[in-house]
Amino acid sequence: MRSSLLACALSLLLVPHLALAADAPSYGMELEGFDYPFPVKHHAFTSQGEALRMAYLDVTPATPNGRTVVLLHGKNFCAATWESTIRALAGAGYRVIAPDQVGFCKSTKPAHYQYSFQQLASNTNALLESLGIERADIVGHSMGGMLAARYALMYPQRTERLMLVNPIGLEDWKALGVPWAGVDANFAGELRTSADSIRRYQQQVYYSGQWKPGYDRWVGMLAGLYAGPGKQRVAWNQALTTDMVFTQPVVHELPLLRVPTTLFIGQRDRTAIGRDRASPELRERLGDYPTLGKRAAKAIPGAVLVEFDDLGHSPQVEAPERFEKALLEALATKR
Repeated sequence: MRSSLLACALSLLLVPHLALAADAPSYGMELEGFDYPFPVKHHAFTSQGEALRMAYLDVTPATPNGRTVVLLHGKNFCAATWESTIRALAGAGYRVIAPDQVGFCKSTKPAHYQYSFQQLASNTNALLESLGIERADIVGHSMGGMLAARYALMYPQRTERLMLVNPIGLEDWKALGVPWAGVDANFAGELRTSADSIRRYQQQVYYSGQWKPGYDRWVGMLAGLYAGPGKQRVAWNQALTTDMVFTQPVVHELPLLRVPTTLFIGQRDRTAIGRDRASPELRERLGDYPTLGKRAAKAIPGAVLVEFDDLGHSPQVEAPERFEKALLEALATKR
């Protein structure tokens, strides 16, 4: 009798997990099946001999103020992750452009592409030119912060303001002693990606062990790409962009920035690419965002630092209203 009751109890416990496994999302290679909160448009162009499509959101306000904000997503994020920020900006009169970079989300995953932040900045600039946008406020989060800084270095005359939200690359991991990992090793690791691994990583590194149900939407968005028929191509492009992030630091060029810059830094963030390969001693020192934010603000001429003491890697997701208030205040500040 006892064994029967135990078996019954175990079966009841397992049912939800089986249901979750059955309901796990599976999306196409360009994130077909996952709906964005705004209509998706595409910019078609040729780069490095590849015919590519760059997906983007173009949200126009009911009462325009004449300014445009460009939102650049991070490596584990997409244009859709900016949903609340887009609504706040459009509500304040800003036209908002939020692209998916080549290799990510709803954009093309090329079979062969030499990724660099210069190339992605050039692609983004070509998109803006196609839309007739001459100047814009550039906002970049995480990897998008590295890209935003590169864009401002390459196109200062087209950058109204630069806003960096917990950008990665505020330290040079390889120079600090983190061992390099080749693209093949990165690819093998990407192929092991699942919803559980994404959630564990983000909970540990982004949110100091905390988790909110709302984050699961974005976990499912990413996990669905790896669960879909384009898994191999998705993983390959992610491996290439991981190498780009690790080997192309922009931190040494921060003093060269010549545009008004604001840093928004969640103090509980501990993101550092390659931390798992570092020695225990080095591992403890990496991703110290309270220190990194202050150091970056000091390096960038005239930079303003906004700190969120109780937030992590994604203030715009973790506390949208607080982040949006700070962003709108920074955008409204006279140059």
